[in-house]
Amino acid sequence: MVEYVCSTMGYRVGIDIGGAFTDLVAYDDETGDFVWVKDETTPQDPSIGVLNTIIKSKVDFSKVFSIIHGQTLVINTIIERKGARVGLITTKGYRDVLELQRSNRRDMYNFRYKKPASLVPRYLRIEVEERTMADGSILIPLNEKDVKEAINKLLKEEVESICISFINSYANPLNEVKAGEIARQMTDLPVTLSHEIIREWREYERTVTAVLNAYVKPKLETYLEKLEKEFVKSGFKRIPLVMLSSGGTATFDFAKKFPIYTVESGPIAGVIGGIYLAKLIGEKNVIILDGGSTTTKASLVENLIPRVHTEYHVERTRFTTGYPVKVPVVDIFEIGNGGTSIAWIDEIGNLRVGPKAAGAYPGPACYGKGGKEATVTDAYVVNGLINPEYLLGGAMKIYKELAVKIIKEKVADHYNISVEEAAEGIIKLANENAAYAIRVVSVQRGYDPRDFTLIAHGGSGPMFAPFISEELEIKKIVIPVIPPGVFSAWGMLTTDIRHDLIFTEIVRLDKEKAVERINTIYKELEERILNIFKEEDFDVREVITLRYADMRYYGQEHTVKVPILSGYIDSSGINTIIERFHEYHERAYAFRLTSPVEIVNFHIVGEYKVKKFELKELNNKTYSRDDAIMYEREIYINGKHLEVPVYNKQKLSPNITIDGTAIIEDPTSTVLVLSSQKAVVDKYGNVNILRR
Repeated sequence: MVEYVCSTMGYRVGIDIGGAFTDLVAYDDETGDFVWVKDETTPQDPSIGVLNTIIKSKVDFSKVFSIIHGQTLVINTIIERKGARVGLITTKGYRDVLELQRSNRRDMYNFRYKKPASLVPRYLRIEVEERTMADGSILIPLNEKDVKEAINKLLKEEVESICISFINSYANPLNEVKAGEIARQMTDLPVTLSHEIIREWREYERTVTAVLNAYVKPKLETYLEKLEKEFVKSGFKRIPLVMLSSGGTATFDFAKKFPIYTVESGPIAGVIGGIYLAKLIGEKNVIILDGGSTTTKASLVENLIPRVHTEYHVERTRFTTGYPVKVPVVDIFEIGNGGTSIAWIDEIGNLRVGPKAAGAYPGPACYGKGGKEATVTDAYVVNGLINPEYLLGGAMKIYKELAVKIIKEKVADHYNISVEEAAEGIIKLANENAAYAIRVVSVQRGYDPRDFTLIAHGGSGPMFAPFISEELEIKKIVIPVIPPGVFSAWGMLTTDIRHDLIFTEIVRLDKEKAVERINTIYKELEERILNIFKEEDFDVREVITLRYADMRYYGQEHTVKVPILSGYIDSSGINTIIERFHEYHERAYAFRLTSPVEIVNFHIVGEYKVKKFELKELNNKTYSRDDAIMYEREIYINGKHLEVPVYNKQKLSPNITIDGTAIIEDPTSTVLVLSSQKAVVDKYGNVNILRR
């Protein structure tokens, strides 16, 4: 059996690929040493950036017993349309499901609505004779000759990946399994079967999810195989893990088969890390803000339990529904707003920030790599909020004169204002974009942000957070003691191994045989999920299973996810489930009904807990506040030039209080404390920003 948590102490490593930087953190369980490095992301081949961080870290990988990797390769491949040429084989009569999509719209009066284009052109979508009914009975057996002809045709069209998605295969996958066997006998191309990814209804959503899996599968397979080989060359002797969008981890082999499960791999690690930090410092209700280089992400967590749903959409905007992905994803909202987001002037003369970004290359103008657009980072440099001599602890050279030049040309001259005023306009718009992300996950979902603590990380998150706190009246901000710029990579070290199974069957809870059917389905799903862990060489005795159900009132279309009792469920347990559904439905929609209640989807989560570690209390109590002051710097804020003290975050002792306006610098980020705020350092070294 493979050991994933070793009794012999050694390093555990987390690696995260972002839009501009690739981060590596390593924690030594024996000594408590913490190593972190950042290097520039290499979009042309992300593995190069990963290997650069490994070399830079100087960690002996023969002493590493755990590697967890988070990446943005899957989501970027979809967004940038750089995936494989996919051929789709489907049931006769269902060739156009990707075109027809759904008749309902999120906003039926939106005249700028655009239907997302199919990732598989019509001539690469081929029908075969077969038909499974919704109850799982097979009306028409699979015509194997049709399947062979379809595959031969797709091979002649030089497809790079094959997807097979039959109507109602979630209820009975027999025909789909047979078609998959034929395909795998005829070709070595990657083959995706829809039922292997999800066993839920809704043909359009299930087919899109399977197509997206096939679309990114060849690229992620190649990437992960290359990384595995490089890890071995570096001395790593175990099985690496990949971060899942559900908040857990799985083996590289699992990710190669089902890459769509990692669609939000990197950002979710920050949420899991934020939850772990909240638990350590005694906070239960938090909003986690990740201000990255190209995007800002926000997630609301109540009672330390992340919300996991299967209603995620790639590229959803105000004008399009995007592509539905029916895999478990931690509830997170993402907006194109970060340090390298580009400031631009629209057709009617308004200043805008994002969603386009300069990314790692050419990056902001101040990087000196030929960037020709003004970015948020350039604005920070112009107004003195970022120290040009201290980015990445001084490892990265910043050219302020280039930032001044580009903002003058692109923004200031257009409005006939000073460069500082133009930069502040960019900063305020970026702050407003980040605040919008917080509103979406809180106010728009019935939560008051004033009841939550804001945990801010990422390179730009600690800059956004103080302004957001002022606008939304959030009482407390926590800037982690872990360098905020590598916090997502650190969050990977706190995650467990996790798998999800979801099965669609409609069961009305007031029916006579409901109790028997519910117990049977959950028992079968629990056995299946334990088999998955067994195949990955985990000790199934250590696996914890959790139950959920997507429930609704009889006659409704959409559902609410509800936690379900473990063990055998009797008639009194059914009543408990119904009452719990009423509570969750009322929270989501502000009303409850007396109609019958039914389960639509049965959801099982399996978790294998990994060893956690505690944050150490600071031992630098000898430092005073004056010791932490590096110097004073002139900044431009709220239309004024101010001289403010600049503090070294690494020299802040517990219980030190800093009144704003002040700046606290960390090698990976900068914290701004506004005049209406004060910063207090806790015993671990986290910086708590409070309203004065």
